Amino acid sequence: MTTSTDRIERKIVIKATRARVWRALTHIEEFNSWFGVRLKGREFAAGELFSGNVTYPGYEHITMEVTIQRCEPEKMLSWRWHPHAVDPHKDYSSEPTSLVEFRLEDAADGTLLTVVESGFDQIPPERRLTAFRGNSEGWDIQVQNINKYVTAS
Repeated sequence: MTTSTDRIERKIVIKATRARVWRALTHIEEFNSWFGVRLKGREFAAGELFSGNVTYPGYEHITMEVTIQRCEPEKMLSWRWHPHAVDPHKDYSSEPTSLVEFRLEDAADGTLLTVVESGFDQIPPERRLTAFRGNSEGWDIQVQNINKYVTAS
């Protein structure tokens, strides 16, 4: 686990092939299952915008929206979003976005998944710490979620 004021990084070795982890990351139905959202579409692709409701208990009022930046099969998926955009009455569209990257590498026991979210130093000061803390806790949960999902299926 690595953190700074601008960046969150989490790593986990998943006992599965890169192809299997990649499918869980990029096929919408699978992604929705472990991430706790209802994004619409079939598969992530660079340049595409995806949105849908969060299904995680207590956060169902939130709409998640991501714009896919890079999609390099079995290597890297990245998107931009408004971090910790949890107030349904606030318009976050004028705020800078953070960049989320999922990187896959071979590991002795399967696949090393590295998740990095950067750009928190650009978030308005009144939201920066809350967004950083909320997403830091969220990534702790999400790397466990994908690991459980992939290894159970």
